[in-house]
Amino acid sequence: MEKRKEGGFGELLRTIIYAVLIALVVRTVAYEPFSIPSGSMIPTLLVGDYLFVSKYSYGYSRYSLPLSLPLFSGRLFASEPERGDVAVFKLPTDNTTDYIKRIVGLPGDTIQLIGGILHINGEAVERIEDSAFTFTDAAGTVRALRRYIEVLPNGRRHTIVELTDHGPFDNTPPYRVPEGHYFALGDNRDSSRDSRFLDEVGYIPFENLIGRAEIIFFSVDGRIWEFWRWPSTVRAGRLFTRIE
Repeated sequence: MEKRKEGGFGELLRTIIYAVLIALVVRTVAYEPFSIPSGSMIPTLLVGDYLFVSKYSYGYSRYSLPLSLPLFSGRLFASEPERGDVAVFKLPTDNTTDYIKRIVGLPGDTIQLIGGILHINGEAVERIEDSAFTFTDAAGTVRALRRYIEVLPNGRRHTIVELTDHGPFDNTPPYRVPEGHYFALGDNRDSSRDSRFLDEVGYIPFENLIGRAEIIFFSVDGRIWEFWRWPSTVRAGRLFTRIE
């Protein structure tokens, strides 16, 4: 009887170890879940969205590994991101914090905002006015923002929101994107710390990219662990939607 108990415990322990190893492999080479803690990517991503990020989209760097283990440098099986991708990356100023923004500038590009309009290599990006976007902020206040559809030079379309076109970072100097780096903006243009803030974010090294945001698998307007509130807090319309 004692041997059977010991064998049963050993089998359970092996099963748990295998499950953990499989989960680590999947998170490293395939998909990793992330959650959205801030409103910098409104309206594309909302606070309380949970999404899968494809780790293989851009190849693998040390930041693809658990704890960012420095086992190698550069990227393996590298693939360049496309303009318009929503990407997760390690913040270049600390190489630790996970950020998520939209890639708008590629290596060698010149990026500038003039009157709130994004300019790429001297050409204004088309911005089409859409219906207003309303949401409730953390203080419980209902806010309305101007919503636009932005059309990038490669034809990719996405929505952005603006509080004003005259904010401190709606008119910027030209940014020349260095080779091997990318320029990213938040879709909530007046409430995003992004590549415009050179001392805080700046240009994103290719090595710092973790993966491309692919799909929202869960979304809740509240604390996820308060499952008894899910009937009223889960955003059913956002479940299993692709991120554009």
